[in-house]
Amino acid sequence: MTPRHRHARRWGALALTAALAIPLAGCGERIGDLLGSGDPSTPTTTQAPTPTDSPSTDRPTPTRTASPTPSRTASPTQPPTTPTTSPTQQPSPTATPTQSPTPTQSPTQSPKPRTTLQYGDRGDKVLQLQQRLSDLGYWLGTPDGHFGGLTQQAVFALQKAAGLSRDGVVGPKTMAALNAGTRPSSKAGGTGVEIALDRQLLLIVRDGKVVRILNTSTGNGERYVSRGTEKTARTPRGSWSVYRMVDALETSDLGKLYRPAYYDRGYAVHGSSSIPPFPASHGCARVSNAAMDSIWANGFMTVGTKVTVYN
Repeated sequence: MTPRHRHARRWGALALTAALAIPLAGCGERIGDLLGSGDPSTPTTTQAPTPTDSPSTDRPTPTRTASPTPSRTASPTQPPTTPTTSPTQQPSPTATPTQSPTPTQSPTQSPKPRTTLQYGDRGDKVLQLQQRLSDLGYWLGTPDGHFGGLTQQAVFALQKAAGLSRDGVVGPKTMAALNAGTRPSSKAGGTGVEIALDRQLLLIVRDGKVVRILNTSTGNGERYVSRGTEKTARTPRGSWSVYRMVDALETSDLGKLYRPAYYDRGYAVHGSSSIPPFPASHGCARVSNAAMDSIWANGFMTVGTKVTVYN
């Protein structure tokens, strides 16, 4: 083969290779770009078509000057998106809890004044009470407007005489008995001392008239032991005369006796610091120490004084 024939054959092979290479272009590339369309001395920048463009094979793609890369702003075909601002919500007014209607209250009334008198009270009403008790013979010392222990003892005695509850408080019933002038009378008559067991009262009697009324506490009926012998705490009934008096605080195996006046063996009328309105002794008749002082001071009990005990 001559050199000319070999050269012609080489160019034919190259042309065939180029024709076969055209269908191998990648998806989205332009054929003209592969063939070097345009002025090779002035390189141009081409832009890949958008997916909606159909590739053209019958004519070269016109040269396009590359547009600057668009900024990340909204497309001019669409109005710029105005960020939606949630409307500022006004704070909902705090709902005031519905309150139940306040029940109509009765006008405030001042507390009613207490109508009773009792231990610890002071004042004119107490003084009037003391004076009335003293007038009726219920001994309480000198009226001073103070509801103390001696006044309470006198109230006990009044309540016993009237057959009322023995609480030492001057309520309506006790006040009614006071206003009615309630007081016990003598059973033995004459002059002496009477001890009424049923009412627990000690009466000072002069010429058949009760001149002094005292609260007393006698034998409670319970069993006790004295000097090795078991006995019953009782106050014997009967009539005796005082045979011995001790102007002192005498101590025995059963307790202390203040200025006792003995009338039957070991039984006596004596002072004590505890005189409840009910039977509580071993058999003697207790009165307050102040009352015993008054008995001594007024000579209501001396040796030979008659003592009568009954129900």
